[in-house]
Formats: sequence, structure tokens, C-alpha cells
Amino acid sequence: MPHFKSIILSHVPTKTFNRVLSVFFFLGFNTVSAQAVPDTFKQKVEKLIAASPKNYSTIDDALKSEKRDTLLMGYFNELAKEANYLEGQSYALNHIGRAFRNLSQFDRAVTYHKEGLQLAKKANSIDFQVLSLNWLGVVYRRMDAIKTALDYNQEALKLAESVENPNYHIKRSINVSLNCIGNLYQTLEQYDLAIEQFTKALKLEYELNNKLGLAINYQNIGHCNELKGELEKALENYRKSLAYNEEINNDLGRVICKNSIAQIHLKQDMPNAAMVLLKPLQKKSKELGDNFITAAVFINSGWAETKLGNYTEAENLIKRGLNLAVQHNMPSTKLLAYEHLSELEAKKGNYKDALQYFKKAQDVEEEITSGTNFRYMQDVISRYEAEKKNNEIANLAKENELVRLRLRKNQTTFLVSALAIGLIASILYILHRKYQSQNEKKVLSLEQNMLRSQMNPHFLFNSLNSIKLYIINNDKKNAVHYLNKFSKLVRKILEASSQKEITLEEELETIELYMNIENIRFSNEIDFEVNIDKNIDLSQIKIPSLALQPFLENALWHGLSPKEGNKKVSLDVAHKTNGHVTITIEDNGIGRQAAHINKENRVLKRKSVGIDITKERLANFAKDYQNSFEVQIVDLFDDKGSPRGTKVEVEIPII
Repeated sequence: MPHFKSIILSHVPTKTFNRVLSVFFFLGFNTVSAQAVPDTFKQKVEKLIAASPKNYSTIDDALKSEKRDTLLMGYFNELAKEANYLEGQSYALNHIGRAFRNLSQFDRAVTYHKEGLQLAKKANSIDFQVLSLNWLGVVYRRMDAIKTALDYNQEALKLAESVENPNYHIKRSINVSLNCIGNLYQTLEQYDLAIEQFTKALKLEYELNNKLGLAINYQNIGHCNELKGELEKALENYRKSLAYNEEINNDLGRVICKNSIAQIHLKQDMPNAAMVLLKPLQKKSKELGDNFITAAVFINSGWAETKLGNYTEAENLIKRGLNLAVQHNMPSTKLLAYEHLSELEAKKGNYKDALQYFKKAQDVEEEITSGTNFRYMQDVISRYEAEKKNNEIANLAKENELVRLRLRKNQTTFLVSALAIGLIASILYILHRKYQSQNEKKVLSLEQNMLRSQMNPHFLFNSLNSIKLYIINNDKKNAVHYLNKFSKLVRKILEASSQKEITLEEELETIELYMNIENIRFSNEIDFEVNIDKNIDLSQIKIPSLALQPFLENALWHGLSPKEGNKKVSLDVAHKTNGHVTITIEDNGIGRQAAHINKENRVLKRKSVGIDITKERLANFAKDYQNSFEVQIVDLFDDKGSPRGTKVEVEIPII
């Protein structure tokens, strides 16, 4: 069952705020009617601008009660701009950006936060730079741009930790950065890493005695526990969070915690206990105006009524939550609603309707997964291109600096050595030779770096280019099909790269995705099949991650690529002895001898180390478990003695 993403506790707009916010959005933040601003606020702002405090805490203490009113923040921004009060402008723009973020208008939120960041840099204010960076990270996280969000939050954390004697706001910002990074790890399903970040933040919040921060982090840790299936631990942390929210009288925090506790009760099959909590939350969450949590409360209430057998009321409540999810574009909430409607219809005996809702849930889940993966890949590619350009610019800047320093040194040498022309000529010649040598080394280094840059993303860009051909040919079905496979492959590779070993079942799933992607470039000519003995449980067999890929790559590019006609690769998994399993990869290619001749005839030769590295990994893997492994590569011949392919046998211990 899917779960809601963790929510950072904060105050939300009331009905009055929504009304004022709508008026202010209509005005476009460009002109603010002074008549709509209370005189008391005007006087407060004028006094604040006259004092022009430089730190966030002083400004926030003065405007704490008005900072969520975007009409007033717009007025404050205009007056601060007239007075060239940069810190005041940054404060106002960041809070306006946060209002857009809470309305899911992420592009506009980014614009305001970035403008606030530029003003903070101009003012050389670490307080407001850290604030802007953290809030940019929050916006990009909600846009599923995980790497960009992580960059902003890590930059904020690094900048905040660089302050020797941090004030209260900087200390709070460090906790916010840790909390945001934890939420990003949670989005990537790295729950233990997320809990580690939340725990660090929790310790610092205790030192600051910040009860809101304690409530937030206990809630987030509880959510990670819930996603890991540790329901009792989750319940314990949710209750701790609720206790702190009760202590500081935080209405939204209470609603979030009680809804989470009710969700645990539902998973523990305790619908009556859940309903006692959820019933009053239906009205309270609507009053607070947070559509995300309101939809969650209605859907959980419907889930509870389903378990209690009150099907009519259950359908009404779940559909109310679904309507909010559709209206405010909340895909994960839509998915949850469709799943509970499917469960409800199944319990009513309406299996046709249950199937329809189940299909809708699948469509939404595929949309979420594809969208997230596509944005993630775009983020990775954009970051790669940006880093590549930055490296080139940095190298050119260094080279330019060397030339500038060399010219200055030459000028000084010429002036000092005016009386010794012969000596000057000798020195200039030596310097010129040294300069040429350094330039040659620099060019060689740049060529090597460029070669690495090209090789690292080689498979990535070749695959994307192959998929691009489908798009150019307007073959949308195949483009989407292979893009989904490609995104899943990249995600599996990223996940596997952080693990020492994985199950053979996971390895074969990754290999199948890899072969599907590579087969595009072979015009789908490769016949790839996998055969597994019935008595083998793949989930119980461990293997180093991506250990089989180099053997398949050799089969494809050395054995089958030069071959004409039928091309086939088979992968068989069978028991050899009680303590080992044998994985056999067989192709009907041109054979190793012919492949070696082709390789020798190539103009550019590159030593392949993939097999050697894999053997070393298998050796270390077997050594860890005090066992042995074996890799055999066998040339296959037909009755006439002609090569008919290659067979690789990998024998690994059963762990």
C-alpha cells in the first residue's frame, strides 16, 4: 500500500489568508495598494527599515505575525526596495516564494527564492543565503528534481556550518538542511540514511529546545519506520511528535500526527480506534485549509469505514478525498484513493468496478513512476552537462591565469635584465621552453579528461540516441516503452552500485533490461532467452551486483555484432553441486579467434578490463564466504570444426 510523503510541519493559510492571497496574486505582486495595508503595519515597517537590521531573527521577530500575509510582504518589499534595504527585500521575497510553493506554483516560487538569494549574496548575508538555499531545495524536492534539491540543501548546510559563532537562526538552518536532506533520502527510499539525518537534526533541536523542530523530526522518523514496516516504532515516534505539537498548540501538527497514528491503527486492523481519531479531523483539516492533509484524512476515514462495513459512507469519504486530489493535482493521493475504491468495490462484490479502479490506480502509478524517473534523468543529464561546461571554463580560466602570470613575469624579467641582453635572451628561451612544456602537459591532461568524460556516459547517451530515433520516427509507443525500460535500468544500476551484493533474481531483472536496451541498437535482431531450473530459488542466491553484464556485453559486441544472420544469446541457471550454482551464457557468434582477429584489424585498440575486474569481484565475493568460484570460457565448434559461438560458465557459491 503506498504512503504519503513526509510533511514538514508549518502553519498554513487560513480562510482569511486565502482571500487576501487571491487578491494579491491578482495584483501580480507588482503594485500593492497602500490603502489595503493597515496603518499599524506601515508604521512597523517604516521603523524597521529605518533601523535596517542585518540578521534574519531581528526582522522575523518584528514581522512574525505578518510574514504569511503576502499582501503585506509585497508592501514591505516595495518599501525595502526604495530604501535599498537588501536584507528586507530578501526576507519578503522568500516568504512570497514560500506562499507560491504551498500553492504548488513551483516555477514562480523558484523565481522569488532565486531573486531573494541574489539579493542576499549582494548584501553578503549568510543568514539569508542559507534561508534561500534551503527553501529552493524544498521547492525542487516537491518537483522531484532530487539531485538539484540535494545540491541546494547541501550547499546551505556547508555555508551554515562554516560560520564560527552561529546565531540561533543559523543553528536552526543547519537543522532545516539536515531535515531536507533526510526527506530527499526518504524520497529515494533510502530510509536508514534518512533516519540518520533526522536523528542528527533531532539532537540539535534538543540543544536549541525547539519543540516544533522536535515534533517535525519525530514525525519524519515515524514515517520512515512506517515505510519500513516497523509499525510499533512508527507509532511510538508519531506519539512523541503529537506530544510536542500539543505542548506548542500546533493545530496542523496535531492533525498530521493523529492522521498518521490512525493510519497505523488501520494497518493493525483496528478501524474503530482509527475512526475515533479521524472523525474530528475531517472538519479540523478543512478549517486549516491544507488540501493535502484534508484529502489524506478523508481517504483514511473511508478506509476505516470500509473495514467497518459502512460501504456507502466509505465511498462518499474516499471520493471526497479523490476530488481534492484531482482538483489540486496530487498524483500520490489519487493513487491511494483509487486503490481504496478498488478494495471497497471488491468487498461489495462489484468486481467489474473494482477492476476499473485497479486499472486507474495502475495508470496513475505508472504516470508517477515515469514522470519521476524522466525528471530524475533530465536532472542527471543537465547536471552532467553543467559540470562538464564548468570544468572546461575552470580549465580555461587556469590556463588564462598562467598566461597572465607568465607575461607579468616576462615583463619584470625584461626590465631587471636590461643591462644583460644575452642573459635576457637565455632566460626568455628557457622560460619559453618551460611554457611550451607546461602547455603540452595541459593539453594532454585536457585530452585525457575529455576522453574520460566521453567514456563514462557512453552507454547512457548511445541508449538515449537510440530512443531518440523512435521519437524522430514518431514511434511513440516504442519510445515510451524503451524510455521506461531505460529509466528502470538506470535506477537499478544506481541502487545496485551502493550494494556489495544482490539476489540473482534482481541481477537477472537488471540484465533483462540491459539486453532490451542494447537490442534496440541491434534492430531487435538478438534472440535472448533465460532458462532456470525449477528447483532453484533465485531470491535466495546472492551475487555481486552487475557481475554478469560484462560477459553479455562481450557476447554482443565481439561475438554477435560482426555476425550475419540469426543471432542468439541464452542464459541458463542450474545446480552443479550442493554448494554451487552454475550460470551459463552461450552465444552463436563468430567465436573468440575471429573476434580477436577483428580486434587486431581495428585502427583503434582498447584493452577490455571488464572480465578481469569481474573475476576479481567474484574472487573477493567467494573469499568473504570462505568458498571458491570458477569462470570458464569455452569455444564452441560444429561437426566440421568451424566456430559456432562461445560459452561462458560462471560457478558461484550458494550463500
